[in-house]
Formats: sequence, structure tokens, C-alpha cells
Amino acid sequence: MIIYGLSTCATCQKARKALEAEGRDVRFRDIRADPLTEAELTELISEFGDRLVDRSTNDYRGLNAWLKNAEAEAQIAAQPKVMTRPVIRDGDRFYLGWDESIQSAVLGQ
Repeated sequence: MIIYGLSTCATCQKARKALEAEGRDVRFRDIRADPLTEAELTELISEFGDRLVDRSTNDYRGLNAWLKNAEAEAQIAAQPKVMTRPVIRDGDRFYLGWDESIQSAVLGQ
């Protein structure tokens, strides 16, 4: 299982701790330190579409007008912090965020 996120993201940390507490083998990938490849980003965009970009953040609001009108791939490549987090990959299943429905699906509760 891989969690894509930011090491400073509280929600990513909660997800990681919960999964590890359940005995899951978790690899965390900080997308700032180790950016997504073009193929990985394309795969995530095809899975989640525009939901992959969190438009409610200050980082998104700080993007210039050109980037705000660009595709999600360009926005995330230019500013990884605008990606909705965490993205959890469990085999060939993907989950976006860490709300109750995601926790139930991933933790099997």
C-alpha cells in the first residue's frame, strides 16, 4: 500500500498511523520530495479527474491565472501542494482523502 501526500499534512499522518496500527504494510511517498512521474500523474487523473486538485487551499488560490485555467496535471506538476491528499493506492484500487467512507473501505470496518 502506498500513500501519496505531504509529510507535513496532518490528514496524511492520521491515515498512515491508522493503517500502520491495523498492521498494514504502508509506504509513504512525499510528493514534494519525490514528485509523481508523468505516468503516475496521468493514472491518478484518469482515476479521480479534477477532484485530484483541491481548489479550496491557499496554494491553489496562489496559482497564477494561466495555471488556474490549465489542466490538473500542470497544476499538480507546478505546485504539488494543490493535490487533494492523501491518495491511497492499495494494489489496483485508489482512494482519495481520509473521510469515514474511505476509512471503512480501507480499514475494513
